[in-house]
Amino acid sequence: MDASRPSHRSAAESLASRDPVIASLVASAGPPRLAPRAESNFAALVRSIVYQQLAGAAAAAIHGRLVSLLGGGVTPEALVGLPVEALRAVGLSSAKVSALRDLAEKVLDGTVELAPRRVARASDEEIVARLSTVRGVGPWTAQMFLMFQLRRLDVWPSGDLGVRRGYGLAWQVAMPSERELQPLGERFRPFRSVAAWYCWRACELLAGAGESALTR
Repeated sequence: MDASRPSHRSAAESLASRDPVIASLVASAGPPRLAPRAESNFAALVRSIVYQQLAGAAAAAIHGRLVSLLGGGVTPEALVGLPVEALRAVGLSSAKVSALRDLAEKVLDGTVELAPRRVARASDEEIVARLSTVRGVGPWTAQMFLMFQLRRLDVWPSGDLGVRRGYGLAWQVAMPSERELQPLGERFRPFRSVAAWYCWRACELLAGAGESALTR
């Protein structure tokens, strides 16, 4: 981690000092917990595409078969070298096969830049714009990549149902729409990612939702 950048813990402490609702959530949930990063940027996006709209166990099984098919090396070169039939045989839908191949091709031709040093210099907006050119990758997937793979601290996924629901529960208001939630995040700058994490936790703490991959 960049030593000059605040940690998620210090960001949570800063938000708690400014907002009593965040302070209560921090007291109940502790500091943010993010799973260790064990994949390349490309592999993380491949996993995100595979997991879209699937239950965890089914997605994990398909992803495991895909990684095995790739020989453990999840790279754009390896992926584009596989025939469509082989990708479909591991359980991927035709739409996801198209999305994965499009991602790999755009990485190889430079449309999507995932090299760590290049990504580190790119703004959040630039990364979202480039990733959104990939078939099947929308703003939400790009935002999750920013938050959990790149550890960007000021992402506000206002279209995420869990963030919207958690905000309503925590601040005791009607669940805001995406349009309504967007400006409500302004007061959490420059740590909106951490505020969003506590919105997800609010769903678990206040509504009994099970822990998700986002908060483990």
